[in-house]
Amino acid sequence: MTRPETELAAALRERLNIIADEKSRRDPDEHVKRLREVSERIEILVAALPRPIPQRLAHFLERRSYDKALEFLFSSSGGL
Repeated sequence: MTRPETELAAALRERLNIIADEKSRRDPDEHVKRLREVSERIEILVAALPRPIPQRLAHFLERRSYDKALEFLFSSSGGL
């Protein structure tokens, strides 16, 4: 797995952790801010991916199916 792919996978995992964070959701403004920040980082990391991006991964990222994108990264690399 390339460094950009590894960093993308980490950002996707971070996003899932933020979503699942009960404490974070108690402060909606802060929660949305955290989600916005990680989403912006994901967009930057997607732009840095080596080209061509595998078609399925590109599809998941375009549709913001980040769970599926993370699963694809894990399955294509044999796990992180």
